[in-house]
Amino acid sequence: MAKYSVHQQPVETLLSWIKSGDIAIPEIQRPFVWKAAKVRDLIDSLYQGYPVGYIITWRSPDVKLKNGELSAGKKVLIDGQQRITALTAAIVGQRVLNKNYKEINIRIAFNPLNEKFEVLNKAYEKSPEWVNNINPIVNDEITISKARKSYMELNPEADEDLIEQRIEKLKKIKNQHVGIIELDASLDIDTVTEIFIRINQKGVVLSNADFVMSKIASDEQHGGNKMRKMVDYFCRLLVDKGFNKHIVDNDPQFVASKYYKAIKWMATGNDDLYCPDYIDMLRVAFTFKFSRGKFSDLVALLSGRNFETRTYENEIAAASYSKLSEGLGAFVNQTNYQRFIMILKSTGLISRKLISSQNSLNFAYALYLKLRDDGLSEPEIQGYVKRWFVLSVFIGRYSGSAESRIDEDIKQINTKGIAAYLLQMEQVHLGEGFWDFGLINDLESSSVNNNAYTLYLAAQVNSNSGAFLSKSMTIASLIEQRGDIHHIFPKQYLIANGYPQKAYNQVANFVYTEQATNIKVGKMSPNEYLSKIKEQINDGVNEISTIDDNDALIENIRINDIPLSIIQATHSDYNQFLKDRRKLMAKKLKTYYESL
Repeated sequence: MAKYSVHQQPVETLLSWIKSGDIAIPEIQRPFVWKAAKVRDLIDSLYQGYPVGYIITWRSPDVKLKNGELSAGKKVLIDGQQRITALTAAIVGQRVLNKNYKEINIRIAFNPLNEKFEVLNKAYEKSPEWVNNINPIVNDEITISKARKSYMELNPEADEDLIEQRIEKLKKIKNQHVGIIELDASLDIDTVTEIFIRINQKGVVLSNADFVMSKIASDEQHGGNKMRKMVDYFCRLLVDKGFNKHIVDNDPQFVASKYYKAIKWMATGNDDLYCPDYIDMLRVAFTFKFSRGKFSDLVALLSGRNFETRTYENEIAAASYSKLSEGLGAFVNQTNYQRFIMILKSTGLISRKLISSQNSLNFAYALYLKLRDDGLSEPEIQGYVKRWFVLSVFIGRYSGSAESRIDEDIKQINTKGIAAYLLQMEQVHLGEGFWDFGLINDLESSSVNNNAYTLYLAAQVNSNSGAFLSKSMTIASLIEQRGDIHHIFPKQYLIANGYPQKAYNQVANFVYTEQATNIKVGKMSPNEYLSKIKEQINDGVNEISTIDDNDALIENIRINDIPLSIIQATHSDYNQFLKDRRKLMAKKLKTYYESL
């Protein structure tokens, strides 16, 4: 018996399904992840008559939808959500939910003169050559005649017949056909989920984490569907506090569950240092409760896989869902979450822009939950978590083959204990060669996202260092106020002396200082602006710097790990200055790590 049928439908029919709600998006689908430019490309392909791929639907009365209802004969969209949502946004004009859980409008502009499409911005909006929004034309809200007249009023020199022809061609987008594969209604949700996974393996990045989300979304026997909602809702509440009202108003069944009670505190939470997505939440919960790192293992366990007998058992599936529920519950627990954030901040990493490795964060949180579960004291937990997290960032532990490294580390910690394994990792990776050579080499970079540099900033925050040439402003306060980094050897000064961008933008030439100070330093060489500051201190004037004492000036230079040779430095000293400062920065980083 055939498992599917293939046919074609015009875009107009798809739009009618969207407007009537006849196409339903099940819980196994994902948010809208296309960039707006890709929506433009889809519209352009339809305009040109190019094929735009297939969508896959499945008609079944028993699939749970995102709003908690049953599909009740609707066409459940299994694949093609991104294209359908793009049409919804560009043609129907509905707002869409992006990957950051924000509702957005996507408007596509059209230029009849050159038959180009673009995402609407202020430039196109102000240009008379562009139709600001194709939605009213394609959606039959205005006639071709009215659209042509409006365009000609703004572009009287245009060829009226040509404009009418191209507006008519635009309107015919809705007549273009889209391929539809309709899956047989007799297929069960597990089979449909498997089809979804296989189709998307070569499309938008889809991992075993997505498979886990699909798996738990389709499970009602063990409460997997409510776990899925908890994950989705928690991630959205992180960035959209107002969404709590939507949950309360529209999902009373979930509100009555233990899962809502576990996450509702986030509706008033305001910390954005650790902003996990659904993959991060699964990663932490799985690593913590299962002591494994590979999502493929979780897929197997939720299916009841017995790794010893290579059979599938209902008892294992039930136990796995229970453990995953416990892990997710521990993740969203307010006390756990907020104490972990406090540990992160105590390392000096007080801003998202200082944290370059999400997987290091995830493992650190899993480690925190595990050590709490093991009964270690809070001071012990804090010490181990801080050192492990900073070590993992130093060495880029999870920058490649993350799953394998996570799997290895959690198993080693289980076998050897955190104290012994941490010491082993320090001996292997943080020997004298690392501090004296490897770290200095890492600091030879022009990227502010460099791990060594972001940890250097954390070290300065941790030691409450003052901003360069400032009496009272700290580096921590400038980072929190989203202040900017500036050049010790001013950029324009180095450019004027023949230094290329890669040279003058070295992180060893960066420092946090107040904007007013940076402006007054301008293009002066270090010896020039420091000489003026010393003169102003002697004269009792605070024009360039707020520092009013010569000893305080020297101390300020020292705490910013700047060689004292800077006082007499010109551009000819710049390369040696970089070498000397990297050594001082590395020395501070070593002291910082040893203090954790």
